[in-house]
Amino acid sequence: MAFREIAPGVLVWRYPVLDVNVTLILGGTGAVLVDTLSTPRQAAELEVAVRTVTDLPLTVVNTHAHFDHCFGNASFANCDIWAHEATANRLAENSETLTHRVYERWGSTPGLDGLLDVVVTPPTHQVRTSHTLDIGDRAVHLRHLGLGHSPGDLVVVVDDAVVAGDIVEEGAPPAFDDAYPLSWPDALAALLELCGDGPVVPGHGDVVNREFVERQRKDLATLDWTIREGHADGADVSAIAELALSRWPELGAASALEAVSRGFVELSGRS
Repeated sequence: MAFREIAPGVLVWRYPVLDVNVTLILGGTGAVLVDTLSTPRQAAELEVAVRTVTDLPLTVVNTHAHFDHCFGNASFANCDIWAHEATANRLAENSETLTHRVYERWGSTPGLDGLLDVVVTPPTHQVRTSHTLDIGDRAVHLRHLGLGHSPGDLVVVVDDAVVAGDIVEEGAPPAFDDAYPLSWPDALAALLELCGDGPVVPGHGDVVNREFVERQRKDLATLDWTIREGHADGADVSAIAELALSRWPELGAASALEAVSRGFVELSGRS
């Protein structure tokens, strides 16, 4: 299975390794590819899948700096690549350091062979708050809605469809290792202002809708005030994580602990 159309000229490939979504947006004079997967082999497979659909000139957008969304950039190095400035800064770090850091955590995962062969390729263009791409007969809007899953999340809006990246997660709890759990609900509130009745493409999992985003915002808002309340009471991380888990059981113990730890980082004013 490769790309399937979820809205006119908006196609999604739910790639099986890590259940990552890649989105292709077709216009009259160009196309936008949102995210590039994890390894050279995956990116080569993606390029073939894209060219099966269209031969239009491509512009690439990275939703954020996590490897499963941008380590395939080198296969599209002849294209303009857009990302938030925080993503650009992260990917401009030493390539070998980044790839080894990812390999240490993910190298034994099936389907991720070749991580050490990645040439980390930073974006060529940066977005601070917003930018619009013209691909002929339609506009593709890039928006940064604040801190959330990462420092540099971008969402992509075209007509009534929203490509949300990892600020929306389906099929697994949100990941907090690089996140801002006290700010994330506000980012989703801003996202809801962009959502209509069309599809919302999360970073992973099945395509969702506005109602799903609202439920996730409420869950994250509950997590937010649980962390703030516990911190104000002087409770330790593990106790707050247990309370958060009782209020949001689907979060999972490991994610709850990571979320509270990251929340404490936010409250301390560190990044």
